[in-house]
Formats: sequence, structure tokens, C-alpha cells
Amino acid sequence: MADVAIVGGGPAGLSAALYAAKNDLETIVFDTDESWMHKAHLFNYPAVRSISGDEYLELSRGQARDRGATLHEDEVTAVEETDDGFVVRTEEDEYTAAYVVLATGGDRSLAEDLGCEFTDEEVVDVTLDMETSVENVYATGAMGRAEKWQAVIAAGDGAAAVLDILSKEKGEYYHDFDMPSDVPEL
Repeated sequence: MADVAIVGGGPAGLSAALYAAKNDLETIVFDTDESWMHKAHLFNYPAVRSISGDEYLELSRGQARDRGATLHEDEVTAVEETDDGFVVRTEEDEYTAAYVVLATGGDRSLAEDLGCEFTDEEVVDVTLDMETSVENVYATGAMGRAEKWQAVIAAGDGAAAVLDILSKEKGEYYHDFDMPSDVPEL
């Protein structure tokens, strides 16, 4: 069983994958490579002067893989709650995980199928930590926002979700702050 299953490989999903994997959570990511980032060019992302959406995705995927995340280019057909966590189904296989992070942009169908509550604006109702009304299911980026669909906001949502997961796992508030001495050699 994986610790965290992430559905979606845009800024929110890949940020979640990076934070989860670098903190030793077994992390699996499912992505169909249909991110809006393929149409983007970032000039407004901190510390990035100019980068195409395609290059951003390539670098972000590499970071997540380098930290230990497993990336699958599969479409998730269903996510179901079980007594032990969740089953994530694709056309080819099924996977189990303790936590699920939904990062599917404007497609909120998996959240709806799981029974997540929605707001009057028809977005997934989430806490500040991106947790939904279904315990241990998180909805990030455009899933929980009627507006403000910026890559940097989505990436922050992915990080917030995983910091909450890490806090639950450690039994106390956890923050991820690296020092120069923490930088691994790649």
C-alpha cells in the first residue's frame, strides 16, 4: 500500500508528489499528460524568469522522481474508499493508498464520486489544508477554487495538502524547511 496516491500531474499534483516523496512517504502519481500547463508560459512564477509549461512539467516530474515518487501515465477511472484507505483504479490495474490527493484541475468528477461536499460555487469544499469532507482525501488547485487558477497557487495547494498529511503521520504539526546542508546530491 502506498502512503499517498496523487491523481493529476500538473503544478498541484507534482508539488504534492515532491513534498510527499522527499519526506519518505511512498508516493504514486497518476497523470494523463493533459495538463493546462502545455498551453502555458510562466513569467509570473517566483524565481523563474521565463519557462514554457512543457519545460516546467518536465523539470517538476524529474524532481518528484528524483525524490522517490513513482509516476504512472494512466487515467484513473475510479477512487473508492475502503476500511483501510482507498483503492485507485486505472484501466490496467488497481492501487491502494492511505491518502488521496486529487489534482485534476477543473475535472471534479472523482471528488463527486467519492462523496466530497461542494460549495455553492460548485467547487470542492476544502479546508485551508486542502482536505475535503471525506477524511484523508484532498482536493487541490482548480478543484477547490472557482477562480485564481495560477500555477503558483496550485503548487502551494499541493504542498499544503501534503504538509497536512505529514502532520497527521507524525502526530504533530510538521513543516518542510530545508537548510543548505540538507540538499541531497543527485
